[in-house]
Amino acid sequence: MNMLDLYPAGTRLKLGDVTFTDEDIIRFARQFDPQPFHTDAEAAKSFVFGGLCASGWHTCANWMKSFIRFWSAEMQRLQAEGSETPRIGPSPGFNDLQWLKPVFAGDTISYWMTPIESRRMPGAKGYMMVTALCEGFNQNGEPVLRFHSNIIDLTPQTEKTS
Repeated sequence: MNMLDLYPAGTRLKLGDVTFTDEDIIRFARQFDPQPFHTDAEAAKSFVFGGLCASGWHTCANWMKSFIRFWSAEMQRLQAEGSETPRIGPSPGFNDLQWLKPVFAGDTISYWMTPIESRRMPGAKGYMMVTALCEGFNQNGEPVLRFHSNIIDLTPQTEKTS
């Protein structure tokens, strides 16, 4: 079973929820994006966002963390049911990354993934490339993150005949 057999194109998958705290925002930003509006709540008040907000990279990292947690649980579920499990590999990249709205401390972001299409990868042992719409919405339903991800499905593909 490949990824699109399991989740046909257009299937919207909820990956999980993450609540951002001041401490998490500052800790991440100090290490990876040390700009004042991410690291200093007082200084952040004078910037365009008007307060301490998460780095866009922090929102992306939490999308990935949510995806890995979701995928691990799905693989366990399928194995427990005795079902064949897709074997996904690395991502060769993403495109159209948009940080649509700031994420502030106290915001809970719900992360989603919707497979859109798959195509056979030339010369890659029949592997498939799955493209998915990846999104994050805050507790008010407002979009905060959007990008398209490419995922390599390493599941051996069989030719389907009609």
